[in-house]
Amino acid sequence: MTAEKGVPQQLPLGISLRDDATFANFYLAHADPNLQVVEALQRFAEGGGGDTALYLWGEAGSGVSHLLQSACLHAEANRRSFQYLPLAELLDMDPAPILDGLEQLELVCIDDLHRLEQQPHWQTALFHLYNRVRDGGGQLLLGARQSPRGLDIALADLRSRLQWGLIYQLQPLNDRDKIAALRRRSRLRGFDLPEDVAQYILHRAPRGTRALFLCLEQLDRASLMAKRKITIPFVKEVLGI
Repeated sequence: MTAEKGVPQQLPLGISLRDDATFANFYLAHADPNLQVVEALQRFAEGGGGDTALYLWGEAGSGVSHLLQSACLHAEANRRSFQYLPLAELLDMDPAPILDGLEQLELVCIDDLHRLEQQPHWQTALFHLYNRVRDGGGQLLLGARQSPRGLDIALADLRSRLQWGLIYQLQPLNDRDKIAALRRRSRLRGFDLPEDVAQYILHRAPRGTRALFLCLEQLDRASLMAKRKITIPFVKEVLGI
């Protein structure tokens, strides 16, 4: 978070953005419908368009968290103050001190909104934060696995607020694109992943893109340590699949 006079400092919550969560690292296929989503997020992170809220949703592993963190890094590059809050890591905490003063920031990013179900204290706290951010001229970037209408939110006022602003659905990659994304990510890491190895990983490892990229990182580290090429036998040995 960019620190400015009068702006609250980032809380020591152990939350950090992934270095690899950038727009450049997000795989887009030819004529990909997600291109419109990425462009909208870039504009929003820059403060363009005049919209108060942008809600991004997509199934697990589709890249919602990646793009929300990418938007935060993009905001930082544009010298904008921001805070990223993944609710999956925070729901056991009291929301009041976490959300207090965030309306002074230019961008507040809240991930994992689907975790709000059965969380009345957090629902109330986020409703009030939404109003404070809107009244203060800031922006809210929201991410979830369901659409706003698909969330089981007991607080009707919050459910209504979440349907305001821009709403985008992130389309998951098909198998062909996942293989292409794995091979592209390997080249960005400085090695070439053979297509047959990529296919082997895809059909035996967890199929979400983030999980696949974590497998790739593990293989890269193991390959460097062992000074061995990444082959199917090596994948079996390292990943146990």
